[in-house]
Order: sequence, then structure tokens, then C-alpha cells
Amino acid sequence: MGKFWGAVGTAAWTAAMAAVLTAVTGAIWTALLLTNLKLSPAVPWSAAAMAAIGWAIWTYLAGAWGPRQSRSARRTYLRAGPVSARLFAVAVTAGVLCLTGLAGLWIVLFQLVKVPGNSADFSHLPPLTVAAALLTAALVGAVFEEGGFRGYFQGTLERHLPGPVAIAICALAMAPEHALTQGFVWPTMVFYLLVDVMLGTSAYLTKSVLPGIAVHAIGLLVFFGIVWPGDKTRMPIWQHGADAWFWLHAGQAVLFGVAGILVFIRLARMAKGGSVAAALPRIGGPRAALTQ
Repeated sequence: MGKFWGAVGTAAWTAAMAAVLTAVTGAIWTALLLTNLKLSPAVPWSAAAMAAIGWAIWTYLAGAWGPRQSRSARRTYLRAGPVSARLFAVAVTAGVLCLTGLAGLWIVLFQLVKVPGNSADFSHLPPLTVAAALLTAALVGAVFEEGGFRGYFQGTLERHLPGPVAIAICALAMAPEHALTQGFVWPTMVFYLLVDVMLGTSAYLTKSVLPGIAVHAIGLLVFFGIVWPGDKTRMPIWQHGADAWFWLHAGQAVLFGVAGILVFIRLARMAKGGSVAAALPRIGGPRAALTQ
């Protein structure tokens, strides 16, 4: 019984830590960016400042510094160890294919249900500042969400529960946080549950958050720059009917989604069979994750 409550306690504090980590790092980045835009919008110094702060937080979570007695535990919880180049490539390919399908699904869902757009207007800002802000926002969101939720929290769950159950619990635990920023509407809830299951599956199969960080960052860049800016212009099909673009995006969702699932099946076979030789080049490690 003691082991059970110990596991529950560990899962609870890692979940709370992940939520606080993403909230705090997001708040720090927002404060830096707003200050930057107010004082000197032509010089994107906030990106460099956030990179330094983020690096310090990440290396602490990875056990590179801080109290010696907890370094090994922190490194284990984060699970940002190196991944073979082949496994990394397959995991990222599977994730990008799924993201492409999910982008199509997002556009389709937003034409089935009218949801207020959530994109900001960057047209009045210098291109360099916009590029630096989008890249930094994508990295901050990807690095700390993957490290906190897929590393600390889901990794803890996997030590006590079957992988699919751990993935599902982690995805459901993240739903309120997504809803606070994207709204409590069913299209966004469905979308983020699918995204979180996909990223959780990547972490579970590779036993590392590094492939997920890469996929997550790519996804945020695509949505920041391409998908979300168009949300305000999407019209419900029950008002104007389904045009060719609607069916094109529906096909995109199905075809790329299926392709991504097939590659994930291959990834699962590789992970189960240990088909990736240890001698292959390896990607990353705790100190390399922010540069992936």
C-alpha cells in the first residue's frame, strides 16, 4: 500500500511541476517579449534573454547543476538522453506526417464549427523581430512542455502503468491548460488530445523527449506562421457550403494521418525489436536539446 501511495504522490508532484514549469516559462517569455516590443521593437533582444534563461532551467532539470543529491533523479525524470540517428529520424518523420494531417483536421474542424480566431497581428513589426519571436515561442513551448509533461510526468506514469494508459492520462491532464489558452470548445479539445497522444507515443517508444521537442517546435512554427493566421477568415460550411479547399484539407487530414500512423507502427516495431544498432550515430542529450 505504501508503494501505491508513493507512486500516486510522485505522479501528482510531477504533474504539478510540469504545469507550473510551462506556465512560468511561458509567462517569462511573454513578459520579455512585451518589454522588448515596448522599448526597442527593432532589436529582438528578448529572444537571446529567453534562450539564456531557458538554458539555465533546462540544464537544471537535466541534472547538470544544482543539488548533487538530486542530479541523477532529475536526469532520469527528464529522459532527454541521446537517441540513435535512425530512431530519431523515424520518430520525427512520423510526427511531421501526423502534424500535417492534424493541420488539415484543424482547418476542417474550424469550418464545421465557427470558433473565434486566435492569431496576433505582426504586420507592423520588423521581420527580424517577428522571426525571432516566433522561433523562440516555438522552442519555449516545445522544450518545456515535452520536458515537463512527457519527461517528468509521463515518464513517471510509465514506470507504474501500461504505456497507452500513461499516454492517455498525460494527454487528459494537459487538456485544461490547452483549454485556458485556446478555449473550451470541442474542436480545439479534440485536436489537442490527438496532438498530445501523438507526442506521448513518440516519447514512450523512443524513451526520450528529444524527437518530440523537434516535432513540437516544427508544429508550433507551422501553426504560428500559416494555420492560425487564417482562422479568422474560415467560414462554416453550413453558411457557404463545402468548397474545394475544404475537401482538400479533409483529404490532407486522412492521407497524412494514415501515413503518420503507419510510420509510428514501424517505430514501435523498431523499439520493440531493438533493431537500431547501438553503434549508429546518436542525436542529442540533455545539453543538446535546445539546439535540436
